[in-house]
Amino acid sequence: MANRSHRNRGHIGMNALRKAGRSHQSLHAIAPRTLETSVHTVFSADCLEILRALPDASIQLIVCDPPYNIQMADWDAHADYLGWAADWLTEARRVLSDTGNLVIFGGLQFQGEAGSGDLLSLVSEVRRRRLLNLVNLIIWAYPNGMSAHRFFANRHEEIFWFAKTDKYYFDLDSVREPFDEKTRKAYLKDKRLRAESVEKGRNPTNVWRIPRLNGNAKERVGHPTQKPIAVIERLVASLSYEGSVVLDFFAGSAVTSRVAAALARHSISTDRDPSVVEYFARHMANWPDADRSRRAPFRMLEKAEFRNHPAFSENAGRAAAE
Repeated sequence: MANRSHRNRGHIGMNALRKAGRSHQSLHAIAPRTLETSVHTVFSADCLEILRALPDASIQLIVCDPPYNIQMADWDAHADYLGWAADWLTEARRVLSDTGNLVIFGGLQFQGEAGSGDLLSLVSEVRRRRLLNLVNLIIWAYPNGMSAHRFFANRHEEIFWFAKTDKYYFDLDSVREPFDEKTRKAYLKDKRLRAESVEKGRNPTNVWRIPRLNGNAKERVGHPTQKPIAVIERLVASLSYEGSVVLDFFAGSAVTSRVAAALARHSISTDRDPSVVEYFARHMANWPDADRSRRAPFRMLEKAEFRNHPAFSENAGRAAAE
């Protein structure tokens, strides 16, 4: 079968833009700038409480690792899971800017004994209500995990990437992977390839081979489903820009704010579990000494100062805030 990408109008159009030295229309809607100080807030709150308080089009990226109604705790039990999820999905769309992105973590497995929620349920709800556009299904593949006897042991997790409009922001160059030296030299000799593109590196594809955190990982702060910094870094770096606002209303360990602080994005991380504040404090205490001198300046807001967050700025959905 012929490669469909060779006839894809989007690919053809992007190649034409690059050759002409022009950029995609999504980059015209923003004006990235160097941020002097990023602002972050981490506190306990219900997801709908936070979403309903935020202005329209104030958020560039939402990182979402929701509960799936499998009754692991009181926060993971909902009589009408899809009705509840539809509420926060609808609000999430409202607060996203026109260049905004939303990523949803989840897994697909047998849940005959559990409630009505899983990743497929959420994706179906998004599509049924036509809330967002699906951009990519990312497979986070890892070598480590639990064994199994009644099914093939799980070694991957899905990340659905949705966009509010076709003007979504995506910075591929920020997450490219370098070619090994042998491949790099061979590609540089290939006259069909542009040397500057080869030097930038390869597209990491939608299969990300990044290990899960084991029990002894230095990144661990105590949350049972904590995501690796490397995974969140790739999402924040490519789907948001310096000075934009990143939101995580199922924050868990608050790793999203830890990453946002390192990458000069503003952030809001909330969770129903009050432990989110302590988890974030541990993240900051774990920050490697070698990185401390290079990290961008940032400041923290208390919950009472929430409305002083840059998300409430008139131009929060754009980097050109002044």
